Amino acid sequence: MSETTTGNGIDPWLLGKLVCPVTRQPLRYDAAAAELVSEAAGLAYPVRDGVPVMLVEEARRIAPSLERGA
Repeated sequence: MSETTTGNGIDPWLLGKLVCPVTRQPLRYDAAAAELVSEAAGLAYPVRDGVPVMLVEEARRIAPSLERGA
């Protein structure tokens, strides 16, 4: 694995630039599931062979997280 990639080959620079196509909010990378998670939209976008698939049709619904505070 290269020093310029994380987990399954996501470039950290790219990860910092990607946002959810629905909410335009930042994404969290889940290396164990090979997914980019949008907490705001409740969606998890797959990463296949190091390539994020940022299509809503390909995303998996996730349970909403409970936000604390405002």
